[in-house]
Amino acid sequence: MAITLNNGFKMPIIGLGVWRMDGKDIKDLLINSIKIGYRHFDCAADYQNEAEVGEALAEAFQTGLVKREDLFITTKLWNSDHGHVLEACKDSLKKLQLDYLDLYLVHFPIATRHTGVGTTDSALCEDGVLDIDTTISLETTWHAMEELVSMGLVRSIGISNYDIFVTRDCLAYAKVKPAVNQIETHPYFQRDSLVKFCQKHGICVTAHTPLGGAVANTEWFGSVSCLDDPILKGLAEKYKKTVAQIALRWGIQRNTVVIPKSSKSKRLEENFQIFRL
Repeated sequence: MAITLNNGFKMPIIGLGVWRMDGKDIKDLLINSIKIGYRHFDCAADYQNEAEVGEALAEAFQTGLVKREDLFITTKLWNSDHGHVLEACKDSLKKLQLDYLDLYLVHFPIATRHTGVGTTDSALCEDGVLDIDTTISLETTWHAMEELVSMGLVRSIGISNYDIFVTRDCLAYAKVKPAVNQIETHPYFQRDSLVKFCQKHGICVTAHTPLGGAVANTEWFGSVSCLDDPILKGLAEKYKKTVAQIALRWGIQRNTVVIPKSSKSKRLEENFQIFRL
């Protein structure tokens, strides 16, 4: 099942996010997920595991497990590379061992001091505050992204973690409309206005934490996971599904792409079986 983007390319409605995946485990996880049926993989320079993902993809292609054209690969431009878009994209392509990306996203709507392509550092000022680069506008970054499409390095370009205001601005200056806005959205953080605004203007919404980022959010913020919600638990029991499957199905039924992360084979399979509810 796939969503057709505003440029005609199709994006699988469920993918696998590789954030926080250890490099040593990625090859087996990705090969296994391809065997399960995953065809959409969400990466980022900042995850510091593009090279390991590239090794897994190369093995999958070389063994005939899957063809390049069967996969949808996303990666992202880090904040410190806004003034070096072409170099950053080529660096990601080299690490991923690919000739082109299906989707390249501006990871966050902010440019920070450049620390070297591929380093993905978040440089701080002497006072400990994030060293924001005020000489590079988001418009400048976006036009550099558009050049990647013209060069054939990227099929689709998009934005990530953009609120409704900067999304609106992007639409105003874009020559190539963003195909995707990847944001946090799940049953406990529905963001209906932003989702509807994007969809109204032909921008596909991808949910990068469709299960509420249970582990990370609990570690960082002490927040309660939607996977512990009594209503969702009740629905899971009623339909004989997992709570995660209920939450993911809710996501795709609102026409958003979901990219859950899991390093456990059983969960990978369960998360993919959301079309049988």
